Formats: sequence, structure tokens, C-alpha cells
Amino acid sequence: MNEFIICVNNHEYEASLELWKVYRTIRDEHAKKQDLVRVIDESGEDYLFPSDFFVPVALPKIVQDAMMRNAT
Repeated sequence: MNEFIICVNNHEYEASLELWKVYRTIRDEHAKKQDLVRVIDESGEDYLFPSDFFVPVALPKIVQDAMMRNAT
């Protein structure tokens, strides 16, 4: 299952993160232990950011499917 999060803080990452944007994540237990989250950006690459910069968001399945289609 894919997890989606919304950016609520981009301090010091303004060039990389857009406030109020929904991002896809990749599970990363090692990063989670360090209070980080692995986020996939527009390029399709994944990067680590502080987890408190994001809030989990539940999206309708049709939106999740559309986001996943556009990611490939």
C-alpha cells in the first residue's frame, strides 16, 4: 500500500519541498528510526526529510491510482 503525506513545513528546503503539496513516500525503517521520511519528488527520485515536515493524508483510491499512474 502506498502512503501519501502533505508538506506542512519546508524551512531550509524551499527549493525541494512545496508547502501543501501531497507527496508519495517509500517505507524506510532505518530512516523512520531517525525521524526522517523518504519522499519521492517530481523527478521520481527519493530523498530524506524530517518527518515532522509532513502529515499523513488519506486519499480516495481513485486519486491514489491516478497519482501512481502519473508517476511511471
